[in-house]
Amino acid sequence: MLIKIHEGYRKTIALVDKDLIGKTFGEDIKEIEIKENFFKGEEKTKKEILEILKDMQKEDATFNIVGEKACQTALEAEIINKQGIIKIQNIPIALVLL
Repeated sequence: MLIKIHEGYRKTIALVDKDLIGKTFGEDIKEIEIKENFFKGEEKTKKEILEILKDMQKEDATFNIVGEKACQTALEAEIINKQGIIKIQNIPIALVLL
């Protein structure tokens, strides 16, 4: 998985399964493009990502999560729940705006 922290008024966390970078998924009116400049961050272990997600949740960050592994990790970190996951072309996606 790749994680990137965007600094701003509030931090925005981009978490993605590595193999999805550069791809676009769409159906009907829903579409998502996994752009390198937004999602391509550092490759980290699941344990490292769990720690980062929990820390960032305390910081009132927002989260953009794409991919099976990424969403599963966010579920484990209690950043999202199953009802908060949508799928586009069978790719799980979750957005968290706290």
